[in-house]
Amino acid sequence: MAGEEEERFSVNQAGLPDLYPTHRHDAMFWEALGRTVATFGFLEDRAIFAFTATKPYREEEIQKACDEWLQKLERALTDQLGGLIDGYGKAVREHPSATISNLDELLEELRKASEIRNVLCHGSWHTPDVNGASLPFFVNRKKEQFDTAIDVDFLRQVQRHTVDLIREIINSVTHMGWQFPGSGGPGRAIWHIR
Repeated sequence: MAGEEEERFSVNQAGLPDLYPTHRHDAMFWEALGRTVATFGFLEDRAIFAFTATKPYREEEIQKACDEWLQKLERALTDQLGGLIDGYGKAVREHPSATISNLDELLEELRKASEIRNVLCHGSWHTPDVNGASLPFFVNRKKEQFDTAIDVDFLRQVQRHTVDLIREIINSVTHMGWQFPGSGGPGRAIWHIR
């Protein structure tokens, strides 16, 4: 109405529940979500380093390969998981000593896991149902809405599956006789820190 002042409101900060807006989920849910998301971090860069650092080159190729390697490492540090999966696949395919026989299947599993990771990291978590399952609001780039309610058991299953993928990636490096970077495990060290 002309001349009438609109009524305006502000959030009552002191009236918000403790731990708002995560207060409706059980702490066990948030712990499981956090551990699952953190597990994905182990997929993100070291295997690319291992494959690109151990690829043999002829003498005349070394300088060019070294220059290109810095760019690959920068991408491995900054790429999102989808790009890293592609980079890992390319590095494995280009390495003459790679022994992994199920690379295409592993890459497909990594891509599926990446889709779930995006939901877990970027979804807006709705109020859980009576069983503690929450339907995150998430729409992917294809405009598809995620429609599976997630509970602690689901998160733990995803975390265990991600550990299986990590094991496969580590094995793809160690099977060539190299130590997986940062592991202190068996094999020849790729890089010695002084």
